[in-house]
Amino acid sequence: MTSFTDHQTFEGKDGSVIHLRPAIKEDAKEIIKAANAIVEAKRYIQKEKVNSLEEEHHFIDHVQQQGHMYIVIEVNGQVSGIARVLIGELKMKQHIGLFRTWIHPNTQGKGIGHFIMQYTQNWCKKKRLHKLCLTVFASNQAAYSLYKKYGFEEEGVQKDQVFVDDHYDDEILMAYFIK
Repeated sequence: MTSFTDHQTFEGKDGSVIHLRPAIKEDAKEIIKAANAIVEAKRYIQKEKVNSLEEEHHFIDHVQQQGHMYIVIEVNGQVSGIARVLIGELKMKQHIGLFRTWIHPNTQGKGIGHFIMQYTQNWCKKKRLHKLCLTVFASNQAAYSLYKKYGFEEEGVQKDQVFVDDHYDDEILMAYFIK
């Protein structure tokens, strides 16, 4: 395994500069602005409103204090998304991480998902986690395919778990076992 660094820079499929790094309080306004575009689209995010500035500051402080992963995805210097892994709080679940990510619609299709998955899996190995869990809507085939490509396997399906765009959608539970 190559050594892991918290700051990583890549070139996107279109030549854009993609930088992944830990979130800091100064990112809060840009995170909120980018998240708002996803929330307004009402697809593939389990949020109905964005955090207030105070809530986002509190969340950034919390993840830093608890040793969780919370990174921003910058595309050409602009915060365009986040990825996070929250480690189980109970002692019996501290070997498990819960993964969430979103990317602004304007920056999708640049290969960013690939870099996020590599970063996240390497971070989990560094933290010596055993299992990384996530959920994905069945209609989000791009995300589902990405997760399968990176070794995630289905653990179950919650039928009609969400109601989006005037129809029910299943939520697929997936896990990656870290070796």
